[in-house]
Amino acid sequence: MFLRNTWYVGALSSELGQALHAVKMLNENIVMYRKQDGTPVALEDSCPHRRLPLSKGRLINDEVECGYHGLTFDCSGQCVKAPGVAQIPRAAVVRQYPCAERYGMVWVWMGDAALADESKIIDIPEWGREGWGVNSGDAMTIDCNYLYVTDNLLDPSHVSWVHQTSFGSASMIGKPLKVDMAENGVTVSRWLEDVDVAPFYKKFVKFDGNCDRKQQYEVRFPSLAVIKAIFVPAGSGGEEAVNHPDVFLMDSYNFLTPVDDKHTRYFWFQLRNFSPDDEEVSREFNEDVRFAFSEDKAILELVQVGMDARPAALDLPIDSGPMRFRRRLQQLIDAEQAEVGA
Repeated sequence: MFLRNTWYVGALSSELGQALHAVKMLNENIVMYRKQDGTPVALEDSCPHRRLPLSKGRLINDEVECGYHGLTFDCSGQCVKAPGVAQIPRAAVVRQYPCAERYGMVWVWMGDAALADESKIIDIPEWGREGWGVNSGDAMTIDCNYLYVTDNLLDPSHVSWVHQTSFGSASMIGKPLKVDMAENGVTVSRWLEDVDVAPFYKKFVKFDGNCDRKQQYEVRFPSLAVIKAIFVPAGSGGEEAVNHPDVFLMDSYNFLTPVDDKHTRYFWFQLRNFSPDDEEVSREFNEDVRFAFSEDKAILELVQVGMDARPAALDLPIDSGPMRFRRRLQQLIDAEQAEVGA
């Protein structure tokens, strides 16, 4: 089961135009497109007559025509044309999902439409702020349950093994983790003192030698992660590190949309406190981040296969954050389900 009364990313803004775009979210098939004025639309991807996916039909102006018998649906999901039928049947309707567009992504509300509230989409203060650069972001499908990805995003320790040529380094191994529980999610963090600058970051930091580094991995319910990286020269870490003249800051925003129980659509972009208009830096970020996330993808897909064959036999202290996240999320899902059934 999934938490439904929340926003999930359905597509990158660049993926939607005046064409039918099929997606699957939370085990539901959806067709997305843009109206002629650019407004995004999301409808149930299933004609109520014989269940042909509407995405296999045609977009005519702002309406979707089924490719089987021509039933045509407007942006609200109402049938407005039924060729050969004297009166449009009441059952000729498809579900319409509320949409919102923000941060180069189109978001879909998967629960009760009456509860859809755009203010519940994450606020990103640095977006558009002077001096901050942003890479355009990307997306990939990972063949595993989304909770294996949230496990990974609440585990700073994995970078030393999975990302040895990108985000991690051997000097980070064994450093303690701090776990904080909040109403909206779980944060796992740690300060690393006098460690190597990992390969990905070495190209961009403004200083030479070792660093003090903060890893802060925050995952908000149900599946949104904010990963903050802070680098300063060794000996400069701590609460005032963000004010250091040579501080490197990178905020990575990660959005997980469950496709079904064993597939996840992973969207992301990064913000940085330097080179705001440098397209080459943004290109490097895009390429290097996608490479690092491909390393996660390879591991997590094998975890899914392994866990399907034989569930894990033990947990480690580093699993505290993920386990607390899973327990609380399940409570939220159970409460939502109980309210729907009441």
